[in-house]
Amino acid sequence: MAKLKVAVIFGGKSNEHDVSVVSAAHVIRSISANSDRYEIICIGITKKGHWVRFMGSVEDIENGSWSEHPDNAACIFSPDPVHRGFIQLDDDGSYTNIKVDAVFPVLHGKNGEDGTIQGIFQMAEIPFVGCDLLSSACCMDKDVTHTILEAHGIRTAKWISMIYRDMKHLDEKCAQMEKELGYPMYVKPANCGSSVGITKAHDYDELKAGIKAAFSHDQKVVVEQGIVGIELECAVMGNDEPFASTVGEIAAANEFYDYDAKYNNSESKTYIPARVSEDIINEIRETAVKAFKAMGCEGLARCDFFLSDKNEVILNEINTLPGHTKISMYPKLMEHAGISYAEQEDRLIKLALDRSEVDYE
Repeated sequence: MAKLKVAVIFGGKSNEHDVSVVSAAHVIRSISANSDRYEIICIGITKKGHWVRFMGSVEDIENGSWSEHPDNAACIFSPDPVHRGFIQLDDDGSYTNIKVDAVFPVLHGKNGEDGTIQGIFQMAEIPFVGCDLLSSACCMDKDVTHTILEAHGIRTAKWISMIYRDMKHLDEKCAQMEKELGYPMYVKPANCGSSVGITKAHDYDELKAGIKAAFSHDQKVVVEQGIVGIELECAVMGNDEPFASTVGEIAAANEFYDYDAKYNNSESKTYIPARVSEDIINEIRETAVKAFKAMGCEGLARCDFFLSDKNEVILNEINTLPGHTKISMYPKLMEHAGISYAEQEDRLIKLALDRSEVDYE
């Protein structure tokens, strides 16, 4: 049987570019463990948004030097199903059609995890790993996520959202938040991942400053009631019959699990399984699957929870393309479930093909 050509796309213009390239290195190494089955096509998107076919080493991706590789070739992704992939623009003015069987978008944040690129894949009729356009977009927007989960009876933190034009009434909005949510509050850009742009407000001045800072990342802001408790995460994989891993626990080095605590501070600790009762673990696993289905997810997602000091399970957010770095919780949780890194990527690719009804045997 001929090898399946899988395009791994990484980088992007989002503020999670650097996390994406490290995740991509992990994914490429994992897929490469099944080199008898897959041929990998590496497609990088620079911080300025230029698409290139990268033909260097995984180490160059990991250390960030990939974008300057002399063998890079400019390319574009074609939405035309006839092309089934990419158009490589050659130096002599000609072009090469690079057909692929599936796409693994290792892209975090805006334009990679919000349904934007998923819509192009769907137009091109090419199987791709992860959630579709609609579920990606809904999970990316924290305000929409809250609304859908609440409609399905899944507990989330109390929240109030703002769009940018509400800034003209900032004092009134802050007064509403003080009355309805109380301190502390978490101020979040509605459409950013990896804890980018999130601040914790303990008083009025911090709330106003946090809202202004969040609007530098997005045109919508969500302010949530602070939850006192433990941060927990659960990995989900599957299409029609999703499987939930055990639960992992985050012990953040900083006041909360912000970007620095997640990726830079070695004092942050994770525990698998979490140091909670089996009943709580089972409740979180069941809730994760329920939320996964409610949001229309397929392929994979990581569901993040709080266990409050009142022993309440509260869903914080759903990440449709969670980090795949060596310290990321999703691959570690699945590995704890007995699924090796290589098998994880193999299953995710097969789930993408299954959804598109492609015969890969």
